[in-house]
Amino acid sequence: MNHVWNRSLATQLIAFTLAALIISQALTFLISWKEHSKALDAAAKSEFLSRARTMTRLVETIPAEYQKQALLASETRDSRFWVTDREAEDPATWRLTAAAEFSRPLENFVDLVRIFQDGSAKTQIPDAKRVAASNAGEGWRVPMQSLWALPQPIKYVYFDGSRGYGLVIKVDDRTWLNAAFYMRQTGGWWTSTSLASLSLTALILALLGVFFASRISRPLRHLATSAEALGRGENLPPLSEEGPEEVRRTAEAFNKMQGRLHRFLEDRTKMLAAIGHDLRTPLTTLRLRTEFVQDQEIQRKMLSTIDELQGMTEAAISFARGESTEEETRDIDLEALVGSICDDQSDLGKPVNFVEGAKLTYRCRPDGLRRAVRNLVENAVRYGGEARVFIRHTAATIDIVVEDRGPGIPDLMKEKVFTPFFRLEASRNRDTGGIGLGLSIARAAARQHGGDISFLTGDGGMQAVLSLPRDGRVETPAVPKGRDWKSLRGSIGLRAPNLAEKPAKPRTQH
Repeated sequence: MNHVWNRSLATQLIAFTLAALIISQALTFLISWKEHSKALDAAAKSEFLSRARTMTRLVETIPAEYQKQALLASETRDSRFWVTDREAEDPATWRLTAAAEFSRPLENFVDLVRIFQDGSAKTQIPDAKRVAASNAGEGWRVPMQSLWALPQPIKYVYFDGSRGYGLVIKVDDRTWLNAAFYMRQTGGWWTSTSLASLSLTALILALLGVFFASRISRPLRHLATSAEALGRGENLPPLSEEGPEEVRRTAEAFNKMQGRLHRFLEDRTKMLAAIGHDLRTPLTTLRLRTEFVQDQEIQRKMLSTIDELQGMTEAAISFARGESTEEETRDIDLEALVGSICDDQSDLGKPVNFVEGAKLTYRCRPDGLRRAVRNLVENAVRYGGEARVFIRHTAATIDIVVEDRGPGIPDLMKEKVFTPFFRLEASRNRDTGGIGLGLSIARAAARQHGGDISFLTGDGGMQAVLSLPRDGRVETPAVPKGRDWKSLRGSIGLRAPNLAEKPAKPRTQH
């Protein structure tokens, strides 16, 4: 659940919108429902009081034999009228009588729900004993004359809290008119109509939320994709600077940052090229001056040092130019790329074995990745005697693993070996230790793809692991195994050495 919540902006926007809708509806209900109930109660009791005055005048004017029929015809669901020949004295007894009156069905009321929907008749007061026992201790009261406005004496009493209201009116010395009002508990706020209205409103708000969240998140997704691609060193067109001000300013800032980074790399490359060009003159001068040295041994050492300085300068310039090379990112067969590198090393007579796996299409810059893998393979052969290469899949990465049988790298040196011009081999002999840029170039290429290089040392040797993010994987249909790596070089943009082609060597299945 947390994964869905944190992943989707639309989910959060819709959830907040619906929560705001429900809270606002609840607050509106709490604020207005009580006042609404009071207004309805006051209106109903006012109408009942007016009807009681009318019934008083009617009972006073019509003959006694017609009074009962007239009162029955005037009753409603919420009101009952009956005549007694004596005044009610005990309020509790009167409440019990009123509850009994509400229990009888109305003669002038047709219950269509019970007739057409086969429902059972519902009494106005479900629990007569509870209603009769309510408001214990409360006696009769006399209303204000302004409310009654008739000469006949009147008294009233409450029952069931304040929902029930009873009147006893003395019409004459032998007739007392009894009137009872009781409003049945109405349905709650959550009726089918209100729920349907709330659901429809929520649906409309959810659809609007999805629409606006999509409009908001679309430029953010483009920004995230462009930032990831820029981190891998890809050349991207500027983002579209449109939309709301915040989004437009973010896209503008990203475009400016991208331009500054490209200018920085270009300026650094130009600076290193200028340094290399300027160093050639003093190095050439030094080489000429060594010719005048009489001691042959000193002359040889001086020339060796000059050659080393010149080689390091050229390698540094090549390293910087390689990092800034603008290579197109495209889909390639990663198995074919790594397999062709191993074939090239085998053609040179080096003990390199590639363990074949399933076809894997990956989006990368193949020349930079090829250079990194080749450096790792060459290091494994140089220091470990042989190399075994395979591709391993993990939950988060795709690993190109290069195994050897060498002594490995000490733990304290596993990070230092990536420093430019750093060599574990202390002889400074380029034939045995190289210049010290191979691993630096390999890590730079790996990090440009969003990955990295790590070393794992075991009892039987060491593993150099070039980890690539799974985001670059492209799902494509599998192809049959038994491929010839050399025939695929042209399709993946690899340059084969100028050697006579050999038949493809059998490979181990991984």
